[in-house]
Amino acid sequence: MRAAILSLLLLGTAASAQTAPAISVETLKTVTQTLSSDAYEGRAPTTPGEAKTVAYLVAQMEAAGLKPGNKGSWTQDVPMVEITAKDVRPFVFTGGTAPVSLAYRTDMVAGTYRVAPTAAVTNSDVVFVGYGITAPEKGWDDYAGVDVKGKTVVILINDADWQTMGREGPFEGRAMTWYGRWPYKFENAAKHGAAAAIIVHDTEPAAYPWAVVQSSWTGPQLELDETGDHLDQSQVVGWMQKPAAERVFASAGRDYAALAAAAKVKGFKAVPLGLKLSTGFANTIRRQASKNVIGVLPGTTAPNDYVLYSGHWDHLGRCDAVGGDDICNGAADNATGTAGLIALAQAHVKAGPAKRSIAFLAVTAEESGLLGSRYYAEHPVYPLARTVGGVNMDVLNVDGRVKDFVLTGAGKSEIEDLVKPFVAAQGRVIGVEANPERGGYYRSDHFSFAKLGVPMLDGGSGEDLVVGGTAAGHAAREDYVANRYHKPADEYDAKWDWSGAVEDLTIYYGLGRKLADDTALWPNWYKTAEFRNIRDKDRAGAK
Repeated sequence: MRAAILSLLLLGTAASAQTAPAISVETLKTVTQTLSSDAYEGRAPTTPGEAKTVAYLVAQMEAAGLKPGNKGSWTQDVPMVEITAKDVRPFVFTGGTAPVSLAYRTDMVAGTYRVAPTAAVTNSDVVFVGYGITAPEKGWDDYAGVDVKGKTVVILINDADWQTMGREGPFEGRAMTWYGRWPYKFENAAKHGAAAAIIVHDTEPAAYPWAVVQSSWTGPQLELDETGDHLDQSQVVGWMQKPAAERVFASAGRDYAALAAAAKVKGFKAVPLGLKLSTGFANTIRRQASKNVIGVLPGTTAPNDYVLYSGHWDHLGRCDAVGGDDICNGAADNATGTAGLIALAQAHVKAGPAKRSIAFLAVTAEESGLLGSRYYAEHPVYPLARTVGGVNMDVLNVDGRVKDFVLTGAGKSEIEDLVKPFVAAQGRVIGVEANPERGGYYRSDHFSFAKLGVPMLDGGSGEDLVVGGTAAGHAAREDYVANRYHKPADEYDAKWDWSGAVEDLTIYYGLGRKLADDTALWPNWYKTAEFRNIRDKDRAGAK
């Protein structure tokens, strides 16, 4: 019955899909170029670059005609603690055929979530725990039968079935699940009492080269400032390159490739390597609030229901220099998405208020683990039970028009049904996610809302370019990941083609307007989605 009702509600959608006010390309260019300029120093949270960014976004939202979104304020404080590791000692593995020393930055990186002046492990027993997954519903436990309390665990990135080309397998085959993401692996290691947790970096299953890990895991690291100072976490967390891991395993008389293959099979048992790890570093600690920026277009007849647009304003700030340039400007990631947020605000204000309120949320610290959106979701300005759904924007398409529109993590919510008529109205088709192994669904801010029950669209241009086809589109995407993603080279380019971004934003506008004007709509998760029960419980309490 619910599906039939949803179909009826969609009948008028395609007809109205072309009525959106024009998305301002000038706004997209100006906001992106401004936020990614060197003057903003890479927009790292709790830096002078943040102060400039927040002031600029408030001015842009106010000029667009929005109202302050947090009880008369344009911002929401997000308490942060910044931890900077200094004098990081190498990973030194002993107990094998010969000591193995891994150099900081080139072979390994290390940090900690614990808010403490030092972090160290000394002669910590090393255990290989495969993919480091504990999934009772799948009958999978890489920690079964082994006690890792006070020990060091070595973990493989991604899921055990990531090399399966289809979607069949215990962990959805090629599509990465939450179990494959590095935050989960560190979190699960801490739950099992590991003193140190080290992930082995391998470019294909990680979906990014070592340079991304190096730039992201060196310098100041942010975490939410919470009671307990995260002292329940492992002393040391970090990564080591695959060739380094191969040397470590060889010193233990073990074949890395053979053990990695064994870890893919259900029933794998963790393997003590007979090695001991010593490493450590001092920490500089700084507590300071960062800010989410919130503007709202109040609704007319249902102002206490909310449709949400989100995008993260932050990037990495100053990072490892390349060719003398040490500013990671984050032009594509995510000055473009933030510019899209402002352009959509302008379009909605121009169209006039909808029945429901429409909120525009520029969040902080996405690059540090979705911290700004996580804080908002856990401390919402607008009750999540009254948040209908929305759209998250993270890196807009600046390569030109495309024929396909790809839903990241497809098969989860009714938001996907709602967006399809807007895609069809542009003569485009729903495409298949090109790189599901990258776990995109779990890597951006919509996931913070999903975990607490709110369905948010994560979708946009695929790789089938109108000019050049999939070959050109794939080449452009791969070139960005290899050469600009999380590097100083992610800078504004006046030659970018914004036509594809405009088409995507027009879809986002139409979807948001549909959600805001059709007060009968309360999109839910599909029955098989892991977030369905949370949404049902929240909605039942709100009625």
